[in-house]
Amino acid sequence: MGTERIRIDDLRTPELSKIQQMALAYGESRPVSLTIDAVLRAAVERAGLDDFGADDFRERLELWLDEMDRDEERTALGRMSWFEECVRHSANRLRQHELLRQHPEIRDIPIERPIIVVGLPRSGTTHLVNLLAADSRLRSMPLWESYEPIPVPGEEPDGRWDRCNVAWEGMKVTVPAVAAMHPMYPDHVHEENQLMMADFSSYNAEWTNRCPAWRDHYLAHDQTAHYTYLKTGLQILQWYRPRERWVLKSPQHLEQLGPLLATFPDATIIVTHRDPVAVVQSTITMLTYAARLAYRSTKPEWYLAYWTDRLERLLTSSVRDRGLLPTGRTHDVLFHEFMADEMGTIERIYEVADLPFTDAARAELAAYIADHPRGRDGQMVYDLRADFDADPADVRAPFGFYQERFAIRQEVF
Repeated sequence: MGTERIRIDDLRTPELSKIQQMALAYGESRPVSLTIDAVLRAAVERAGLDDFGADDFRERLELWLDEMDRDEERTALGRMSWFEECVRHSANRLRQHELLRQHPEIRDIPIERPIIVVGLPRSGTTHLVNLLAADSRLRSMPLWESYEPIPVPGEEPDGRWDRCNVAWEGMKVTVPAVAAMHPMYPDHVHEENQLMMADFSSYNAEWTNRCPAWRDHYLAHDQTAHYTYLKTGLQILQWYRPRERWVLKSPQHLEQLGPLLATFPDATIIVTHRDPVAVVQSTITMLTYAARLAYRSTKPEWYLAYWTDRLERLLTSSVRDRGLLPTGRTHDVLFHEFMADEMGTIERIYEVADLPFTDAARAELAAYIADHPRGRDGQMVYDLRADFDADPADVRAPFGFYQERFAIRQEVF
């Protein structure tokens, strides 16, 4: 049976499914207040705790909420989703602070020699980190754990996986194309900067919101303290389920190599590379499609302009800071080479990471590849010209410095 080809032809004027219409109506029936008092009050009620620790997070949370509250394009469902996300992060913060109060020794747990995948979104980072995580010697963070890193006290059995699965099942029926482009099933290995969200500083907010004011604030502030917060989150997860080494990944690290390496100085860094035009078209198609539920109009041109600029910023920073990467512990992975030879790519990564590629590890990774063929959830068909009124050559123009620096193969559009 061939791979299903998925073509979204209503990005500009969405034809909403009955389920999408019901979801929007549900949001209208339950309005929320996007204020810091409302969010923190709900978090206190959910966690049964009231000590958030250092108060500096409040300014950042208020920025998140205020920008979304002032956006008249935001649907009631979009407001509800962001409110719930902020409550979840706030409750996680409460639980983390309480756990560290009870067990201060967690801060002494070493996070040694992590393998960190860094690269543009939609450039193979997700597949690569999930493939590496199939090696049972390595510690990774599945999606269910990223959503709720700390078990709910007294909850038996632990309901975190089930809650994550409910969200995944809902995603598959409300935004099925997003589910095909970026699977979010509970055991899917997720980006560790999700752990920063309880400190309310990450570029993650840009993936679900139109928030240029937050982007500017985030980029204007040193993120080292928030990477320390991330490390503390990893220490907590390590305390619950120990492993010798972590495997991590996030595109955000491209523009935060200084804070990343200050926090994890003995890391092995794997940098993925892909034609930026392919990255742009995949990113903006996914986000424009998802916008039909969060916003009253999808604005394809907004996503084209914003994310072309955003990805250029990521790459400019990464090229600027390339010299910070550790000699002998950095490896570049070209997308087309990875897709052509997954196991060969892995062998080279293990060599750079000084990790023995045992027969057991090879078997685990081969099993993952067999169980996760490319396109098993459908193959997206993109059209920059039809959907975004954009010429691929014009989209490529700002990225010449990057493509020349790393000899990136141009894909055909």
